[in-house]
Amino acid sequence: MALNLELLALAEQVAKNAGELLSDRPSKFELDQKSGALDFATQKDHQSEALIAGQILAQRPGDGLIGEEGANKKSDTGITWVIDPIDGTVNYLYDLPGWCISIAAKNGKEVIAGVVYSPTSNSLWKASKSDGAFLNNLPIKCNDPVALDRALLGTGFAYDIKNRRVQAKIIQDLLPKVRDLRRLGACAVDICHVASGSLDAFFEEGVNEWDYAAASLIAQEAGATFSVAKARDGSASSAVIVAGPFLHATLSAQLRGQ
Repeated sequence: MALNLELLALAEQVAKNAGELLSDRPSKFELDQKSGALDFATQKDHQSEALIAGQILAQRPGDGLIGEEGANKKSDTGITWVIDPIDGTVNYLYDLPGWCISIAAKNGKEVIAGVVYSPTSNSLWKASKSDGAFLNNLPIKCNDPVALDRALLGTGFAYDIKNRRVQAKIIQDLLPKVRDLRRLGACAVDICHVASGSLDAFFEEGVNEWDYAAASLIAQEAGATFSVAKARDGSASSAVIVAGPFLHATLSAQLRGQ
């Protein structure tokens, strides 16, 4: 659809503009604590979200916004943008690679366009509904089929200490059954690595919509199965699993048994 491609083009341009802003790292960071000592935002998170929201609304003033750092606007058009201005803030703070900007456009509840841009690797993943997935404009596909014992998995850790203890137990049980495990630091990038075949699967508890909205579409357009459920800690966050269809079934069964 023309609308999907229009929204994708806007998301791509705005993500690149935010990446340019963020590539100018400050010499001193101001940390804004959120849910706990491990959960914080920098001044650049806020600046990036303001830039993204402002540039989107300049082109589409009737659209809605959901942003990690507080952007919240009801849609008058049916289109709502889901924004993570820096996914992987800890990586950004420590000057590690792999952080990204994630921008998704939803029509109602359905994601129809998504961009994940990681400036440190000059990697831009994108997809619009039913049009395939791309990395730097080249088409991508996930790995499938992959057996669990041959799978390279990615994961992430929650901010909540109690949840981390649960995650540690899951990894203790899972690690002997897979090829290896990576923790790279940004949920959206990890899901996109599954889409482009650099990881075989990704799972994480304690994530929010802005962490995975854009990447979920990219992964599905690359042939992966993406599932989201309520986190087991009873919080409002979610648990996600993404992999090729064969491995998704195996990994889901393995994680449900823990």
